[in-house]
Formats: sequence, structure tokens, C-alpha cells
Amino acid sequence: MNICSFINLVSGGYKMVNYKKFFPITLLSAFLIVGCSNSLQESGNNKKEHQQTESRDIVEETKSVEVLPSFLNDKPKEMKNLYASVAKNRELLENIPCYCGCGKSSGHKNNYDCFVYKNHKDGAIVWDDHATKCGVCLEIAATSIQDYKAGKSIKEIRKKIDEAYKNGYAEPTPTPNL
Repeated sequence: MNICSFINLVSGGYKMVNYKKFFPITLLSAFLIVGCSNSLQESGNNKKEHQQTESRDIVEETKSVEVLPSFLNDKPKEMKNLYASVAKNRELLENIPCYCGCGKSSGHKNNYDCFVYKNHKDGAIVWDDHATKCGVCLEIAATSIQDYKAGKSIKEIRKKIDEAYKNGYAEPTPTPNL
């Protein structure tokens, strides 16, 4: 799958053909992993300091889902769009497991956790950079959101993801069954 197809997927554009084989390779080759220090970074209108979780993922708080974290500043537009879409599809992605191994390595409980570390009652959000380094996380979120926008139920999407990733991937996150 090329980047243009990924943009269309995230923005609700064209239907995609079987991209499962090519997506991780294309995405990983398109994104260079850039290290990020614990220096001050601009997020919205407030200076924020990056923090690292025990799993070495970077987390950063912004004032709302409308303000993306600064660790996305050097990332492609389609990744930024996916992060924004994930934040707006919390209920869906909290019911979808991730199959990259982050349940054990990062303590994630679902695919939403790959993008968002915590939601505050005041609307502030603590973002997680885990998904910026993982094609499996990105693919699961993009596929789930696309299917949800196309009218599939959360249960149907969960079944599709579980079936697609049951062989050849890490153990799923401990996401409760629907």
C-alpha cells in the first residue's frame, strides 16, 4: 500500500484492496524512527516536557484531542490524521486488541492505548508515541476506523481483527471480549 492509499483510508476516502501484506513494509520504510530527548517541546500554546514510560514510550499531554503532541511534528500528515481519528474513536478502539506485543511490553489493554496514554476529565489528553514506531498498531487502528465509518459494528470489527491477526503475530492485549 502506498502513502496515498493510507491517506485515503484515514480520511475516509477510497476503498482499499488487500493491503495487509504491503502495509507494514511500506509504512515502516516510509517512517524513519527519530529519537526524542526529554527536552522542552511546544504543544499547543503551552511548553510541555516529554516523559517516558517504563517501556521507553514517550508520553505528552495536550489541552484537548484537537491539539496533537509535538512528537508528531516531524511525522507524515497521514500519521497525524490517524492519531486525531484515534482520539475521536475511543469507544471503538478500547474494544479492539492490539497484536504487536504491547500488552506485555507496555502494559497496553487495547489498541487505543497505543496512541493515548490517558484521558483527563477536563478534556486534556496524554498521548503515547508507541504507535509512531509500530506498523501493526497503525494498521489495526486504521482498518478499525475505516470499517466503523463504513457502518460495521464494533463486534464485527473485533471479529475481523481477531481473525486477521490470530496467526503470525504476538499475543493480543488483554482486551475483554464483547
